[in-house]
Amino acid sequence: MRLRHIEVFNAVMQTGSVSAAARMINVTQPAVSRTLQHAELQLGFQLFQRVGGRLKPTVEAQTLYPHIERLFAQLDEVQRLSASLKAGRGKGELRVLTVLALSYEVFPRAMRLFREKHPSIVVHHEALHSPEIVSSLVLQEADVGYVFSAVTHPALAQERLAERRVECVVPKGLLSARQVKAGTITLAQLAKLPVIALDGQDPLGMLLAHTVREAGTGLNEVITVQTYHVALALAHHGVGVAMVEGCTAASADLQRVDVLTLEPAIATSVHMLRPTARPNSLTTRAFTRCMQQALQQLA
Repeated sequence: MRLRHIEVFNAVMQTGSVSAAARMINVTQPAVSRTLQHAELQLGFQLFQRVGGRLKPTVEAQTLYPHIERLFAQLDEVQRLSASLKAGRGKGELRVLTVLALSYEVFPRAMRLFREKHPSIVVHHEALHSPEIVSSLVLQEADVGYVFSAVTHPALAQERLAERRVECVVPKGLLSARQVKAGTITLAQLAKLPVIALDGQDPLGMLLAHTVREAGTGLNEVITVQTYHVALALAHHGVGVAMVEGCTAASADLQRVDVLTLEPAIATSVHMLRPTARPNSLTTRAFTRCMQQALQQLA
């Protein structure tokens, strides 16, 4: 199939008709029909059958389509990278990505420190999930990113900045004054309380699930969430105990919850990521130092 065949095939698969496909790719209906016929002639089999006034994809077309979708995703990445290269990076600007959990306490503290020394640098910040941060950095859409847990990618350099222990945010009244004063809580004690679990695809969620399995202790999970601050908000409203990393626990309202360290200790790491295709600029290094200082303030 030629690229033009693929473009028309994709448009028809998405819209379900020749007329809608023609509007989508800004060509005439006869042009779409001719291109489809030519594609089928080259392939040696039909791509669509007309059923009730609409085009129904054949089994062969449905088999091809997932590969076509991946191809268009790759083309989109090429366009994004091209746009990024064309735009370049303006002097006096820094594009920073962080996971959501680092955007509430750590990033603002780092930003204040950075502004004190570099008031003329304009920082563009975006909070994303870790896979999105990796993708954006690989495509050189940002200068630096900060995530939990190590990431292995040939196009990225990384540096471990800090380590934080998992904390349990417990609604007031669920523990005795003696337990709160101890400052720690075990998995056995947690088993008696309602727990807000983290999504199994999250790095910390996977680590916690593994630790619980190894300990042979079942937890009373009342809800599963994808983000640490949603877990924290639920703990504030008394739904259950949130098991989060220390950066999120720093945002806890101690009038509404108690914060205790989980035993046995579970550590999470904060890492800096940057594209190896770009030099490790003085500005990037300076902001990373500010992130380290902010993490130390929360220790």
